Amino acid sequence: MTTVLPSLVLALLCLLQAGAEVPVQPDFDMGKFAGRWHITAAVSNCPVFLSMKDKMKSSIATISFTPEGHLAMEAVFPMPEECNKVKLLFHQSGQAGHYTSTENQEKKDLRVMDTDYEHYAIVYTLQDRGQDPSTMLQLYTRKRDVSPQLLQKFKELFHSVGLTEDMLAILPQSGECR
Repeated sequence: MTTVLPSLVLALLCLLQAGAEVPVQPDFDMGKFAGRWHITAAVSNCPVFLSMKDKMKSSIATISFTPEGHLAMEAVFPMPEECNKVKLLFHQSGQAGHYTSTENQEKKDLRVMDTDYEHYAIVYTLQDRGQDPSTMLQLYTRKRDVSPQLLQKFKELFHSVGLTEDMLAILPQSGECR
C-alpha cells in the first residue's frame, strides 16, 4: 500500500496536468496573424474583469512580431475620459502560437487557440500573480461584427477551459480610440 499511494498521486497529478493543457493553433503562421484585430468578446474569471465587464467596450489590438519571433501587442482600450494604450511583449515559448511574459512578478501565458487568420482568432491568456491565477479567452475579429456561428464557437471553447456564460462580455462597438 505504501508503494501504491505515491504512484497513484503521481498518476493523478499527470492526469490533472494533461487535462489543463490548452491547445494551440496547428501550424501557427505569425505573418498571417500579424495586423489589426478588434477584441469583440471576452470571458474571464478575473475579479477585476468581472467587476467591469458590463462597462467595457470593444478595443483594438495591433499584433506584430520581433525578428526573434516574440509577439508584440499594442492595445487601445476606450475609457470614460480617454483612450488607454497598452504595449505588451510576449516571448516565444518554443511552440509556434504560444508565448509567455513575466513582468512585476506576474506571469502570463498566451496561446492562440484557434484562428482562420482572415476573420477571427480565439486567444487564451493565463495570468498568475502568485495567488489565484485567472484565465481569459478573447475573441478577436478582423471586422467589428461577430456572427452568431462564431460566437457559438467561442462559447464552446471557453466552456472547455472551465469558464462560464456569466463571465462573458460581448463588447459593444466603440467609435472612440481608432
